[in-house]
Amino acid sequence: MKYQILVLDLDGTLTNSRKEITPPTLKALIEIQEAGKKVVLASGRPTYGVVPLARQLHLERYGSYILSFNGARITDCRTGQFIYNKTLPQDVIPDIYRIASNYPVDILAYEDGQLLSGFTPTKYSELESRINHLPIVQIDNFCEKVSTFPNNKFLLTGEPDSIAAAKEEMSTHFHGYIDVYCSDPFFLEIVPKNVDKAASLLKLLTSIGLTADEMICCGDGYNDLTMIETAGLGVAMENAQPLVREKADFITKSNDDDGVLYVIDQFMRD
Repeated sequence: MKYQILVLDLDGTLTNSRKEITPPTLKALIEIQEAGKKVVLASGRPTYGVVPLARQLHLERYGSYILSFNGARITDCRTGQFIYNKTLPQDVIPDIYRIASNYPVDILAYEDGQLLSGFTPTKYSELESRINHLPIVQIDNFCEKVSTFPNNKFLLTGEPDSIAAAKEEMSTHFHGYIDVYCSDPFFLEIVPKNVDKAASLLKLLTSIGLTADEMICCGDGYNDLTMIETAGLGVAMENAQPLVREKADFITKSNDDDGVLYVIDQFMRD
């Protein structure tokens, strides 16, 4: 099987512990794009938080793609146009805010290069800020403000016990209407119904005339499971969660040992 498209989670997969792409991996990713292969950066991050890595990899030059907000949006880097863009219903905002206010957590929205904080930023809000290079702006009228623009997701941040309790209440309240899941024990993702990396990637593949059999997906976290199971070759990093390693077709080296480069050398060189 000749694989034509390589899909990469970012944190814990493409980037090492310093949140960097190593020079050998960077070089290899540019080389396979020069050979006509496509690269997709697939992340729970907002689009703005993925763009710096996309620029490093010259995705705009080679017509590759960003999958952001865990699949709620796909961007064609060459044109800047959205191939897919799914947003939360506006009518859920007051109840999301009300339920979140029952717990010692923060709620974040994403707007024009900044994070809007609805309560008091937690240390995990600050982590999200650092990862995405987005400043935090604390606002008093959260519901009113975020109702003025479309939202691909909200993020609750806080200690794992508080996040777990908020998840249980929100999952019950919004069952069947929107999706609520933890990407980390301290991050609760609130996204449109049926948004995940696999579902969005299948839409992308259809639009560009490729099949899942021609796709390699690499990841380390629970939100990478669906795409790893859908891909022609599903790859787990050595540092991946145990369940992710169990479901993968292949386990590569860790993100600190150029695991993505190893996949390229094994499966994507002509």
